[in-house]
Amino acid sequence: MSPRHIAMIGNPIVSHVLPGLAVIRELVARGHRVTYADAPNVADLITPTGAEFVPWTTTLPIVDNNWPQGPIEAMTLFLDDAIQALPQLRAHYDEDPADLYLYDIGSYAGRALAEGQNRPFVQLSPTYVSWEGYQQEVGDVLMQLPGADAYRKKFTDWLAGNGASTRDVDEFSGMPDGTVAMITKAMQPNADRVNTDVVTFVGPCLGDRTEQGSWTRPAGAHNVLLVSLGSAYTLQPEFYRQCLAAFGGLEDWHVVLQIGRTTDAKELGEIPANVEVHHWVPQLAILEQADAFVTHAGMGGSSEGLSTGVPMIAVPQGAEQFANADRLVELGVARRIDTGDATADTLRTTLLELAADPKVRRRSDELRAQLLAEGGTRRAADLIEAALG
Repeated sequence: MSPRHIAMIGNPIVSHVLPGLAVIRELVARGHRVTYADAPNVADLITPTGAEFVPWTTTLPIVDNNWPQGPIEAMTLFLDDAIQALPQLRAHYDEDPADLYLYDIGSYAGRALAEGQNRPFVQLSPTYVSWEGYQQEVGDVLMQLPGADAYRKKFTDWLAGNGASTRDVDEFSGMPDGTVAMITKAMQPNADRVNTDVVTFVGPCLGDRTEQGSWTRPAGAHNVLLVSLGSAYTLQPEFYRQCLAAFGGLEDWHVVLQIGRTTDAKELGEIPANVEVHHWVPQLAILEQADAFVTHAGMGGSSEGLSTGVPMIAVPQGAEQFANADRLVELGVARRIDTGDATADTLRTTLLELAADPKVRRRSDELRAQLLAEGGTRRAADLIEAALG
């Protein structure tokens, strides 16, 4: 295919950026000119792909991770961010329009921009998508919550004046005719009711992440455990202390504990000799060598655990993580422990039982094979090129 201009309208949340970077890198490698619009906080993740970075300012709480608990409040944050982002995007892309727009499932401004320019677009989803009946089962329930009427009116008013051709809120926020879901179908709720005429599950698109660093398994480490709560829910010093008490000094186990940017390692007390503590780690590089994974069950972490065939202990913190944790348990590759129940004794007992269960290991290997067969990065890039026409 002759080189074209493909623009990605991203989301400044790290867990939404990482899943698609390999796809961007692949499109650049195929000779396309790719621009990637996002907030400066994720520029260092994006520029190594070879895409041209287009900065815009976000209003999401990505610095202090002060996310609201209520779903309507969270939805309003994303809508407000889209409203203020669209003029910034237009200031750039009206002068340099793309032949095709890609946009993150949470980046409404991307779809509005594409529709306003009458250009084709593809939604990239790093998490699960809606299914037939979703509006009645989930959407209508949400719209009964306090603040929902004001949210819907704000969304409707924005669509009426932003140049988008789609004016219905449910249709606009739903799935377009082209959606690439970068998760394995095994993690999708009600997968049998997803319209596969418009959604393609390609599985996780992990790719080469050497720019994030490397990690070497210590000599003599019989088993390796990674503990990570991702990027958004990391201010959990008591949980980390329980992990140190659970796994510190545990015979035959080397532990890597990621505590995030906001937790002070001094709050954890003495660090056992078999534990290394970091604010940030190259997670995928460690998982490729790990034997178990304590995860918050975000879709990114869940996908990486499944891709590497590593048994998991799911400790969900928020959003869709509770449903993801339950799904991992249903699939036979994980145990779930809620944060309030994550005592040292429970964590240690669960790890040892999980590691000793041959059914979990066998099921992890089966799901990894299924996931790899979905096509990953190359299939995603093929679908995007097909949308170029």
